[in-house]
Amino acid sequence: MGAGHDHGGQVLRVAERHRGRLWMALILLTTLMIVEAVAAFATGSLALLSDAGHMFTDVLGIGMALAAITATRRASADPQRTFGLYRLEVLAALANAVLLSGVAIYVLVEAVRRFGDPPEVVVGPMLVVAVLGLGANLVAFGLLRAGARESINMRGAYLEVVGDLLGSVGVIVAAGVIALTDWWWADPLVAVGIGLFILPRTWRLGRAAIRILVQAAPEHLDVPAVQARLCALPDVTDVHDLHVWTLTSGMEVASAHLTVRAGAEVGAVLSAARRALHDEFDIDHATLQVEPDSRPGACGPTGW
Repeated sequence: MGAGHDHGGQVLRVAERHRGRLWMALILLTTLMIVEAVAAFATGSLALLSDAGHMFTDVLGIGMALAAITATRRASADPQRTFGLYRLEVLAALANAVLLSGVAIYVLVEAVRRFGDPPEVVVGPMLVVAVLGLGANLVAFGLLRAGARESINMRGAYLEVVGDLLGSVGVIVAAGVIALTDWWWADPLVAVGIGLFILPRTWRLGRAAIRILVQAAPEHLDVPAVQARLCALPDVTDVHDLHVWTLTSGMEVASAHLTVRAGAEVGAVLSAARRALHDEFDIDHATLQVEPDSRPGACGPTGW
C-alpha cells in the first residue's frame, strides 16, 4: 500500500520555477567565458585562464541542469518511467563535480610548473576582464542562490558560480599586486588559491550525488530511529525490510513491511505510520506493506 503526495510534480515545479534564471545565467556566463579565454591567452595570465576554465564548467553545468529539467518534464508523462527522470539532475551535479575537479587539478599542476620561471603578464586587460567577470558572477550568484536551497542540480551550478566569483576576486588581486610591485609570482599563486578553494567544495558535491545514486539513506536521517518509531505505533509488532533513500533533491522515499496484531485496523495503522514519517522524519512518499502477526517476536533489525 502506498502513501504520499505528488512529489515528482513538486520537484518538477521547483525546476521549472528556476528555469528562466538558469537561461539568463547561461547566456551571461557564456559571453564572459569567451572574453576571459581570449584575454587569458592574450595576456599570458594563468589566473585568468583558470577563471575562464572554471567559468567553462559553470556554463557546461548550467547547460546540463537545463537539459535535465527538460528531460524530466518530458519523462513525467511516460507511464514506463515510474520514477520519471529525476535522477538526471543528480547525474548532472556529479558531472559538474568531476569536470570542476579536473579543471582545478590542471590549474594546480600548471601553477607549480610556473613557479620556477613565472612569465610576465599584461596587467591592464587582465584587470579589466577580471572586473567584468566579477560583475557577471555577482549577477549569476543572485540568479541561482534561491534555487540552490531546493535542488542539488541548482546547488551544483550555484557552487560553481560561487567559486568563479571568488576566482575573479583573486585575479583582480593578482593584477593589482603585479601592477604595483612587478611580483610576477602573484599570478600562479592566485591560480593555486583558486584551485585549492574549488576542490573541497566539488568533492562534497560529488559525495552528495554519489550517496543518492547508490541509494544510501540520507545523512540527516537515523534509520534505526525510523524503525523504532514505526515499531512504537499501536498494533505494530514488527518492522522489517525497511529502506530509506533519496530519489532526488527534497524527495525522500521509504518502504517497509509492518507486522500487526490480529484484528488491527489496517487503515488506522497506515495513517499513523504515514503521519509519523511525515511529521518526524519529513518523509512524504512511503510504500508500506501490512502483514498479519503469524510469528512471535518483537521488532528486530532491519532486513535487506
